[in-house]
Amino acid sequence: MRIHFISIGGSVMHQLAIALHQKGYAVTGSDDEIFEPAASNLKKEGILPAENGWFPAQITPDIEAVILGMHAKEDNPELAKAKELGLKIYSFPEYIFQQSLHKKRIAIAGSHGKTTTTAMLMHTLKSAGFDFDYLVGASLPGFSKSVQITDAPIIVCEADEYPASTIERRPKFHFLFPHITVITGIAWDHINVFPTFDNYLEQFIIFINKIEKSGVLIYNETDEVLKELIKNNLRTDIRYVPYHLPDHEIENGKTAVIIDNIKTELKIFGNHNLLNLQAAFLVSKELGMKESEFEKGIASFEGASKRLEIILQNNEGNIYRDFAHAPSKVMASVNAVKQQFPGKTLIAILELHTFSSLNKAFMEQYKGAMENADEAIVFYSRHALDLKRMNFLDPELVKKGFQKQNLEVITDRKELENKLKTINFLNTNLLFMSSGNYDGLNILSAINIKN
Repeated sequence: MRIHFISIGGSVMHQLAIALHQKGYAVTGSDDEIFEPAASNLKKEGILPAENGWFPAQITPDIEAVILGMHAKEDNPELAKAKELGLKIYSFPEYIFQQSLHKKRIAIAGSHGKTTTTAMLMHTLKSAGFDFDYLVGASLPGFSKSVQITDAPIIVCEADEYPASTIERRPKFHFLFPHITVITGIAWDHINVFPTFDNYLEQFIIFINKIEKSGVLIYNETDEVLKELIKNNLRTDIRYVPYHLPDHEIENGKTAVIIDNIKTELKIFGNHNLLNLQAAFLVSKELGMKESEFEKGIASFEGASKRLEIILQNNEGNIYRDFAHAPSKVMASVNAVKQQFPGKTLIAILELHTFSSLNKAFMEQYKGAMENADEAIVFYSRHALDLKRMNFLDPELVKKGFQKQNLEVITDRKELENKLKTINFLNTNLLFMSSGNYDGLNILSAINIKN
């Protein structure tokens, strides 16, 4: 079977290409630019395109499936040729479904926590010896790639609500048709795609209606928006399993979860992670995992990349890097660190980098998000605004939106570096939150601290 990828260099696209190549498919692909680590990964497998660009001549009738990435535009010449030849064209999630028709499909959805919940489930399944495929949006310890497609009977998918492709604007999670589903919570995000909250909510209603008959929906009942949505959109042909915070203890900066009267010390912390853990536990039970197997696995779980990831630790405090950028994610991460270390000063540094977070109309959604930080800094760069062709964001609008006393707003990287050099790290935790890179800032070099 020959499969061609249009925009093969994407972070997840190239991983699927590798997975199919390893399964024995003939894989080709193209892209106008391929960055690391995708380039090296594809080269190692022998499927790196010989040169960058789009080449309609390589779109031939013998191709059985064309997989179209989000990076490709509607006027892509290879896409036009594929349409002309009448080839089957799939978005990434559509093709994942084709590869999982005969598997038990698990989809982890929600505005926040889906990567970590997926990672927890994958980690415990692997620890317990389960055979499974997966799709996850982050690098995880113990997994060499973020996509695996084999003949395993189970597939675990992080179910994203972002559009599937340039010609298929419906959310990715509408194409997975799961048997077991988790929804971790709902908080408006992706304002550039879903301009109103009601429009965003509608995507989750559609998703719930895509669950296979006799399936299971495991949902966070502490999320009032989600709870109300489910109450008003009940299906009689699926089973509902609500969850809340599990029993747990916090002592000397360590969290332990209590399952079936057994206390298990964790390497992760925070109420949001405990909720994620409970969701993963309930899925594991649906798959037949023993409680003792889950406890053993979750004890060694260290988290997903950039999810409250420790990048420096010493006797004085810790420096965490976190992917949080949406308001609910920022609040969860800030609250988690403060709750875990109540006696330490918490300095939170948030970069506004996404289209939503840089939009003045969205700014009021951040009200209270950094309230529990002892010191709060919001950074954004003119460069990020220019790339998104957005007007400059007035710092006063940011302060008004966050409504955080003494919030400091910085729009120049050099100014941020100078600010970081003045921080007294004694008995202090630093929390860096961003989906970007602070305009190229090297965090550790900018801070006066010895390991």
